[in-house]
Amino acid sequence: MDPVTLETDRLLLRAFTPADVDAVYEACQDEDIQFYTPVPVPYRREDAEKLVREKLPAQWAQDKDYTLGAFRKDTGALVGSYCLTLVSHGVWELGYWAVKDQRGRGYSVEAARALCDWGQATLDVHRIEWWAMAGNTGSRAVAEKLGFTVEGTLRNRGIANDGKPHDWWVGGLLTP
Repeated sequence: MDPVTLETDRLLLRAFTPADVDAVYEACQDEDIQFYTPVPVPYRREDAEKLVREKLPAQWAQDKDYTLGAFRKDTGALVGSYCLTLVSHGVWELGYWAVKDQRGRGYSVEAARALCDWGQATLDVHRIEWWAMAGNTGSRAVAEKLGFTVEGTLRNRGIANDGKPHDWWVGGLLTP
């Protein structure tokens, strides 16, 4: 599938371009993004370049992972990264990170809702899953505002960038 562009009242969601490499690099210097998401640590500019120029376009082409950057319409500033990743037939996972100075303004709910709505209208979706490391209360708040049901905690589900196993929350949003 070719990348799509989505709009909300305040945001433009579009595929990342080479012009966004610096913004992605800067955002991923945030300790919370490095702890709670699977980005390389340390996060180098080369990591942002490879992500934007190679990895994300290839995933769109393979129809398995649809990532969009969310940008403010008023300033053009990067708000975050939002993706739907194929898990199994009809099941997709919602993933996201938000730029530190853009948090707390409702942008992530707005962007993730637009992406989920697009996915439910366009893809064969009966369930969207959300996963977050226990303690990532910001991510959980976004998921709950989107209508996800938190279904449980998986003990020691994954090793974080600190090299230790951590519990993870899981939730689901069913297509009506």
